[in-house]
Amino acid sequence: MTTDDANAPWLIVGLGNPGPEYTANRHNVGFMVADLLAERMGGRFKAHKARAQVVEGRIGPPGPLNRRVVLAKPMSYMNLSGGPVTALRDFYKVPVANIVAIHDELDIDYGVLRLKLGGGDNGHNGLKSITKSLGADYHRVRFGIGRPPGRMQVADFVLKDFSSTERKELGYFVDRAADAAEALVIEGLERAQSTYNS
Repeated sequence: MTTDDANAPWLIVGLGNPGPEYTANRHNVGFMVADLLAERMGGRFKAHKARAQVVEGRIGPPGPLNRRVVLAKPMSYMNLSGGPVTALRDFYKVPVANIVAIHDELDIDYGVLRLKLGGGDNGHNGLKSITKSLGADYHRVRFGIGRPPGRMQVADFVLKDFSSTERKELGYFVDRAADAAEALVIEGLERAQSTYNS
Protein backbone atom coordinates (compact mmCIF):
# COMPACT_ATOMS: atom_id res chain seq x y z
CA MET A 1 0.00 0.00 0.00
CA THR A 2 1.47 3.35 -0.98
CA THR A 3 1.44 6.31 1.40
CA ASP A 4 -1.30 7.86 -0.71
CA ASP A 5 -3.44 4.73 -0.31
CA ALA A 6 -2.71 4.64 3.42
CA ASN A 7 -4.17 8.15 3.73
CA ALA A 8 -7.06 7.55 1.34
CA PRO A 9 -10.53 7.55 2.88
CA TRP A 10 -12.75 4.49 3.11
CA LEU A 11 -16.19 4.49 1.55
CA ILE A 12 -18.73 2.36 3.45
CA VAL A 13 -21.95 1.97 1.48
CA GLY A 14 -25.12 0.61 3.04
CA LEU A 15 -27.38 -0.74 0.30
CA GLY A 16 -31.15 -0.28 0.30
CA ASN A 17 -34.07 1.44 -1.38
CA PRO A 18 -34.97 5.06 -0.54
CA GLY A 19 -38.44 5.88 0.74
CA PRO A 20 -40.42 5.18 3.91
CA GLU A 21 -42.25 2.17 2.43
CA TYR A 22 -38.92 0.28 2.21
CA THR A 23 -37.43 1.27 5.57
CA ALA A 24 -37.98 -2.01 7.44
CA ASN A 25 -37.55 -4.37 4.42
CA ARG A 26 -35.00 -7.17 4.49
CA HIS A 27 -33.43 -5.58 1.39
CA ASN A 28 -32.74 -2.42 3.45
CA VAL A 29 -30.58 -3.98 6.13
CA GLY A 30 -27.57 -2.17 4.61
CA PHE A 31 -29.28 1.17 5.36
CA MET A 32 -29.98 -0.01 8.92
CA VAL A 33 -26.31 -0.77 9.52
CA ALA A 34 -25.26 2.55 7.91
CA ASP A 35 -27.67 4.44 10.19
CA LEU A 36 -26.10 2.81 13.25
CA LEU A 37 -22.56 3.57 12.04
CA ALA A 38 -23.55 7.23 11.50
CA GLU A 39 -24.90 7.35 15.05
CA ARG A 40 -21.63 5.92 16.38
CA MET A 41 -19.63 8.47 14.38
CA GLY A 42 -21.83 11.23 15.82
CA GLY A 43 -22.81 12.37 12.32
CA ARG A 44 -26.02 13.08 10.44
CA PHE A 45 -26.66 12.06 6.86
CA LYS A 46 -26.69 14.99 4.43
CA ALA A 47 -27.67 15.05 0.78
CA HIS A 48 -24.71 14.81 -1.64
CA LYS A 49 -24.78 15.70 -5.34
CA ALA A 50 -23.83 12.08 -6.13
CA ARG A 51 -27.49 11.07 -5.47
CA ALA A 52 -26.60 9.74 -2.06
CA GLN A 53 -26.77 10.71 1.57
CA VAL A 54 -23.38 10.88 3.25
CA VAL A 55 -21.72 11.31 6.60
CA GLU A 56 -18.01 12.10 6.80
CA GLY A 57 -16.06 11.24 9.91
CA ARG A 58 -13.48 8.97 11.48
CA ILE A 59 -13.55 5.57 13.09
CA GLY A 60 -11.00 3.72 15.16
CA PRO A 61 -8.80 4.57 18.11
CA PRO A 62 -6.62 7.70 18.04
CA GLY A 63 -3.33 7.07 16.25
CA PRO A 64 -2.33 5.09 13.15
CA LEU A 65 -5.47 2.92 13.18
CA ASN A 66 -7.79 5.92 12.99
CA ARG A 67 -9.45 5.92 9.58
CA ARG A 68 -11.17 8.62 7.55
CA VAL A 69 -14.54 7.29 6.48
CA VAL A 70 -17.30 8.41 4.14
CA LEU A 71 -20.49 6.60 5.01
CA ALA A 72 -23.12 6.54 2.26
CA LYS A 73 -26.66 5.47 1.43
CA PRO A 74 -27.35 5.65 -2.32
CA MET A 75 -30.66 7.41 -3.01
CA SER A 76 -31.14 5.69 -6.35
CA TYR A 77 -33.05 2.42 -6.24
CA MET A 78 -31.07 -0.70 -5.33
CA ASN A 79 -30.56 -1.84 -8.94
CA LEU A 80 -28.95 1.54 -9.79
CA SER A 81 -26.56 1.71 -6.81
CA GLY A 82 -23.48 1.68 -9.05
CA GLY A 83 -24.01 5.27 -10.26
CA PRO A 84 -23.95 6.96 -6.84
CA VAL A 85 -21.13 4.69 -5.58
CA THR A 86 -18.97 5.52 -8.61
CA ALA A 87 -19.68 9.25 -8.26
CA LEU A 88 -18.70 9.12 -4.57
CA ARG A 89 -15.54 7.16 -5.36
CA ASP A 90 -14.52 9.85 -7.87
CA PHE A 91 -15.50 12.76 -5.62
CA TYR A 92 -13.63 11.47 -2.54
CA LYS A 93 -10.83 9.74 -4.51
CA VAL A 94 -11.35 6.36 -2.86
CA PRO A 95 -9.41 3.32 -4.15
CA VAL A 96 -11.81 0.47 -5.02
CA ALA A 97 -10.08 -1.70 -2.39
CA ASN A 98 -11.27 0.84 0.23
CA ILE A 99 -14.94 0.44 -0.67
CA VAL A 100 -17.19 -1.67 1.57
CA ALA A 101 -20.74 -2.61 0.54
CA ILE A 102 -23.08 -3.75 3.31
CA HIS A 103 -25.96 -5.81 1.93
CA ASP A 104 -28.54 -8.51 2.53
CA GLU A 105 -27.56 -12.04 1.45
CA LEU A 106 -30.08 -14.81 0.67
CA ASP A 107 -27.65 -17.73 0.77
CA ILE A 108 -26.69 -17.20 4.41
CA ASP A 109 -28.90 -17.98 7.40
CA TYR A 110 -30.59 -15.06 9.12
CA GLY A 111 -28.21 -12.94 11.19
CA VAL A 112 -25.03 -14.73 10.08
CA LEU A 113 -22.30 -12.46 8.71
CA ARG A 114 -19.69 -13.11 6.05
CA LEU A 115 -16.96 -10.63 5.13
CA LYS A 116 -15.17 -10.97 1.83
CA LEU A 117 -13.27 -9.16 -0.91
CA GLY A 118 -14.47 -9.50 -4.49
CA GLY A 119 -16.55 -12.34 -5.90
CA GLY A 120 -19.83 -12.60 -7.77
CA ASP A 121 -23.06 -10.73 -7.12
CA ASN A 122 -25.14 -13.86 -6.39
CA GLY A 123 -28.14 -12.30 -8.13
CA HIS A 124 -28.10 -9.23 -5.85
CA ASN A 125 -29.11 -6.25 -8.00
CA GLY A 126 -27.25 -3.70 -5.88
CA LEU A 127 -23.97 -5.60 -6.16
CA LYS A 128 -24.58 -6.27 -9.86
CA SER A 129 -24.87 -2.52 -10.47
CA ILE A 130 -21.76 -1.67 -8.41
CA THR A 131 -19.67 -4.42 -10.04
CA LYS A 132 -20.73 -3.23 -13.50
CA SER A 133 -19.47 0.26 -12.62
CA LEU A 134 -16.36 -0.54 -10.55
CA GLY A 135 -15.36 -4.15 -11.14
CA ALA A 136 -15.68 -6.76 -8.37
CA ASP A 137 -12.67 -5.93 -6.19
CA TYR A 138 -14.46 -4.17 -3.35
CA HIS A 139 -15.22 -5.49 0.14
CA ARG A 140 -18.59 -6.85 1.18
CA VAL A 141 -20.24 -7.28 4.56
CA ARG A 142 -22.88 -9.88 3.77
CA PHE A 143 -25.80 -9.94 6.20
CA GLY A 144 -27.69 -13.24 6.06
CA ILE A 145 -31.46 -13.02 5.59
CA GLY A 146 -32.00 -16.67 4.64
CA ARG A 147 -34.14 -18.02 1.81
CA PRO A 148 -37.84 -17.29 1.27
CA PRO A 149 -40.20 -19.84 2.83
CA GLY A 150 -42.19 -22.21 0.63
CA ARG A 151 -42.81 -20.89 -2.85
CA MET A 152 -42.50 -17.20 -2.06
CA GLN A 153 -40.66 -15.34 -4.83
CA VAL A 154 -37.25 -13.91 -3.92
CA ALA A 155 -38.33 -10.40 -5.02
CA ASP A 156 -41.34 -10.52 -2.68
CA PHE A 157 -39.28 -11.88 0.20
CA VAL A 158 -36.55 -9.21 0.11
CA LEU A 159 -39.12 -6.40 -0.16
CA LYS A 160 -41.02 -7.61 2.90
CA ASP A 161 -40.29 -6.40 6.43
CA PHE A 162 -38.42 -8.69 8.79
CA SER A 163 -40.82 -11.04 10.60
CA SER A 164 -41.78 -10.36 14.22
CA THR A 165 -39.56 -13.27 15.32
CA GLU A 166 -36.61 -11.90 13.31
CA ARG A 167 -37.17 -8.39 14.67
CA LYS A 168 -36.53 -9.64 18.22
CA GLU A 169 -32.86 -10.17 17.32
CA LEU A 170 -32.49 -7.67 14.49
CA GLY A 171 -30.99 -4.93 16.69
CA TYR A 172 -28.29 -7.30 17.94
CA PHE A 173 -27.42 -8.49 14.43
CA VAL A 174 -27.33 -4.95 13.00
CA ASP A 175 -25.05 -3.94 15.88
CA ARG A 176 -22.74 -6.88 15.10
CA ALA A 177 -22.68 -6.00 11.39
CA ALA A 178 -21.67 -2.42 12.28
CA ASP A 179 -18.89 -3.84 14.49
CA ALA A 180 -17.76 -6.04 11.59
CA ALA A 181 -17.63 -3.11 9.14
CA GLU A 182 -15.57 -1.08 11.63
CA ALA A 183 -13.22 -4.02 12.24
CA LEU A 184 -12.75 -4.52 8.50
CA VAL A 185 -11.70 -0.88 8.04
CA ILE A 186 -9.54 -0.67 11.17
CA GLU A 187 -7.93 -4.12 11.41
CA GLY A 188 -8.10 -5.41 7.85
CA LEU A 189 -10.09 -8.19 6.22
CA GLU A 190 -8.37 -11.28 7.66
CA ARG A 191 -8.62 -10.23 11.29
CA ALA A 192 -12.21 -9.09 10.85
CA GLN A 193 -13.09 -12.38 9.13
CA SER A 194 -11.59 -14.42 11.96
CA THR A 195 -13.83 -12.56 14.43
CA TYR A 196 -17.08 -12.25 12.47
CA ASN A 197 -17.24 -15.05 9.87
CA SER A 198 -18.88 -17.32 12.43
